[in-house]
Amino acid sequence: MKRLQFATLLFLTSLAGVAEAGGALPACYHAKLPAPDARPETEIFVVIDQTTVFDNSLKQSIANNLRPFLSANNAFSVIRFSAYTQGQYTEVLVSGALDPLIAQSARNDISKPVLAKFDQCIANQPKQAAQLAGAALKSVFDGSRSSISKSDVIASFKDISTRVRQSVANQKVVLIASDMLENSSVTSFYTNQAVRTIQPEKELALVEKNQLFGDFAGARVYVIGAGLLAEDAKTKSVYRSPQTMQALGGFWKQYFQRSNAQLLEFGQPALLNPVR
Repeated sequence: MKRLQFATLLFLTSLAGVAEAGGALPACYHAKLPAPDARPETEIFVVIDQTTVFDNSLKQSIANNLRPFLSANNAFSVIRFSAYTQGQYTEVLVSGALDPLIAQSARNDISKPVLAKFDQCIANQPKQAAQLAGAALKSVFDGSRSSISKSDVIASFKDISTRVRQSVANQKVVLIASDMLENSSVTSFYTNQAVRTIQPEKELALVEKNQLFGDFAGARVYVIGAGLLAEDAKTKSVYRSPQTMQALGGFWKQYFQRSNAQLLEFGQPALLNPVR
């Protein structure tokens, strides 16, 4: 336990240190070294619900699952959403693409000084990407609060799917951090201030009626935080039954299937396997 707390403290401290980081990820290719015509291999979209407040362990998990994707020829985006409330709209906070490596067969045709400068730039890019992503994550976590009365999860996902679909990456991964509990004018997964056991087919019919299915272009989807209890709910002994969570997971599995995506893991609240 102490080891986990120490790691989390280091993570939060490092985020605080880069909170003012800004700008774009510096490119390693330039006029004398043109970039190859290559698509990013994978783009990861970290999508965070600001109506869900995460503890340090789950914040750490979100960061840990993002980091392996910050490597050569990958891209990343950090997106926030909550309710359609002033100052809480869906927004891409940061996005960037790490440059591809130079093919081994082409390295002999490049001067040593140019090659050395490129190699140093490539080596620095993951750290620079982590700083940009870390600042965005800290901004989202600092602005999260459970007091936001509404949560437009479904409509936000439709909006976000447009951004995912526009990605030119060969593979698309969406890591969602949210309690996945809709509370909007379309439908609510609550009753009498408690989470209800929904009927997935009935809720999916409402989604279809309101034309809220998206198109995630075949993305792999992972969820952290499903059914997460707010701190005040814990003190009131609020309970999410297995039946309630099973129905919730069943709804979202079908939602993503009908939105051209594959839900690979539904963390309740933590993931049991790393994002791939």
